[in-house]
Amino acid sequence: MIPTVGVTRYVTPLREGGSLPGLVEADDLGTYVCKFRGAGQGVRVLVAEVVVGGLAERLGLDTPRMVALDLDPEIARYEADEEVQDLLNASPGLNLGTDFLPGSFGYDGDPPEGADPARVLWLDAFTANVDRTWRNPNLLIWHGDLWVIDHGACLYFHHGWSGGIGDPQRFAQQSWSPDDHVFLAYSRELGRVDDEARALLGPDVFTEVLAEVPDAWLEPVPGADSPDAVRAAYVGFLTARLESAHWLPRAVAS
Repeated sequence: MIPTVGVTRYVTPLREGGSLPGLVEADDLGTYVCKFRGAGQGVRVLVAEVVVGGLAERLGLDTPRMVALDLDPEIARYEADEEVQDLLNASPGLNLGTDFLPGSFGYDGDPPEGADPARVLWLDAFTANVDRTWRNPNLLIWHGDLWVIDHGACLYFHHGWSGGIGDPQRFAQQSWSPDDHVFLAYSRELGRVDDEARALLGPDVFTEVLAEVPDAWLEPVPGADSPDAVRAAYVGFLTARLESAHWLPRAVAS
């Protein structure tokens, strides 16, 4: 499981996103962007963050280190903003923290030297990410490197699990459009990246990545009544996707 640290202070809300993440300090002396389990999107967004962040690392992409932030709602007593108070009170226990990258700035359309935009595009196609557009690139430049952040809009299939685990083959065959993607122009390189990426992933890797997800976020659903059963379902969906080529976009002429 990702490391667990305790929240010692809520610093400030980050109002760029709809879920109202916040900057917090923790007992390991780290500063983290906290995404709260009590936010409207629920804990499955936190699962997607950990899973896709882990896949990004294995593909050689930079993404902030993640921890589980143990939050005592008592911290809410010292927060004047009622909206933030409500969110803190709704989020006891484990929340998601990603390393705060001080001095980073948003992607401005010029990939830094050494970056591989096509690999980011491949990852987003594989995980069905719908949130890396020019309107919201979810990319940072830090120390001259490209960092991918905010993976919560990936793995849409798990939002339909309320009625039970669905069909992995449906996700495997589901197409994905790059038309609004910030790296659309790099689709011509997907053939090269596809061979490289598939060689780096597989069921064993997916199992390792799912082992990083806290049990508390893996809520039981019909057909998977324990955290390990839910992990196995994710592995099955990702494996089926990897074994298919239907989702890989065709190259778009630049």
